[in-house]
Amino acid sequence: MSYKINNIKNALHGFFLSLGIGVAEPSTILPLIVHHFSSSMPIVGLFASLLRGGAIVVQLFAAFYAQSYERVLPLLRWVFFFRFLSWFLIGVAIITVGEKSHTLTLWLIGVGLFFFSFSAGFGGIYFKEIIAKSFTKEQRGKTMAERQLVSAIGSLLSGIVAGYVLQHFEAPQSYAYLFMLSAFIMLPGFVAFGTIEESAKKSVRKREESFGKFLKNAIGFLIQDKRLRLQIIVSLLGYAHLFALPFVILKAKESVELSGWMVGGFITVQMFGSITGNFFIWRKFGHNYIKMLKTAYFLMMLSFIIALFAKSAVSYALIFMLFGMGIDGFRNADMNLVIEIAPEDKRPVYVAIQSTLVSFGLFFPILGGYILEYTGYASIYLISSVTLFLGIIFATILGEYMTKKESNQ
Repeated sequence: MSYKINNIKNALHGFFLSLGIGVAEPSTILPLIVHHFSSSMPIVGLFASLLRGGAIVVQLFAAFYAQSYERVLPLLRWVFFFRFLSWFLIGVAIITVGEKSHTLTLWLIGVGLFFFSFSAGFGGIYFKEIIAKSFTKEQRGKTMAERQLVSAIGSLLSGIVAGYVLQHFEAPQSYAYLFMLSAFIMLPGFVAFGTIEESAKKSVRKREESFGKFLKNAIGFLIQDKRLRLQIIVSLLGYAHLFALPFVILKAKESVELSGWMVGGFITVQMFGSITGNFFIWRKFGHNYIKMLKTAYFLMMLSFIIALFAKSAVSYALIFMLFGMGIDGFRNADMNLVIEIAPEDKRPVYVAIQSTLVSFGLFFPILGGYILEYTGYASIYLISSVTLFLGIIFATILGEYMTKKESNQ
């Protein structure tokens, strides 16, 4: 297999996917869309969770079958088709129903977001399987950092696209146009990764007689592997930024006069932070993922501390830039840690165990919405910061455990 060709296709997928999804960015655009149809903060949190939370339902089921497949690319192509369709239909729902019924529009948006992330539950297992087979341990850190770099460029451009559409079209039509346009923007990335060179897996695990037995074995792996348990705790605590992330843009709306260009500008600034982080920070760590995690958590903590006192567009721009830097570092380290620990024949199972349990953190925005409704912004900012600090402590414990285990081998 050609590393160069596969690396380019991996990067193209990341670029076009980020350019497309950026128009419903969960820290900026999506909360504004939902807030247009509902003033309830828990509802805003719920929709932020739906964008990625639907994946929880199917990851273990996907891994049950994937562990016995030599190749998974044909299945991933079907995932791409359903993701495109569900995203496009969200735009159709907004433009056809829209102001006629806010409740029905929210239901249709919710269903579309759920199926978009539901299909990603399968896609995430297949994607990590292909990345693990197509790149060596040394190559994986590099290709994912480069993927995140071009993904950030795509997201940066999505801020310009979103800013133009929001500035020139009235809501909710502007939101519909964003979804419909971005569905087609994603297509080149789906085609690129759908033609990646996938080798046949050398070590294939025989599938259990039933899904119930598979779950029993998965629980057994979790009980036996202390590092896996620690990784899950560390990664789950990292999702603490979601307690407050979807609501920062709503606080900004109260503090400054938001124009379409300013919202698009915040997306661009966030993705500029992502580019800066990947180019100047995350690539330098190589495969020292513990240090990467701790640095990412610190940057996200810092953003919420600034948010406590933010009152200007400049301060909010700084907050979103730090978000962009921290979130990318977290994603890179989180994915590579689970690939690194998993034996080849058990890789889909390990990925599904960690992803499923950690994905419960995707529902933190709902809890954050309720806390915000009854206490205020300061509470959710502080809760996010304290929980992220706990993540740094547990990441240190995980790093010490890994070092001790390696020295004993």
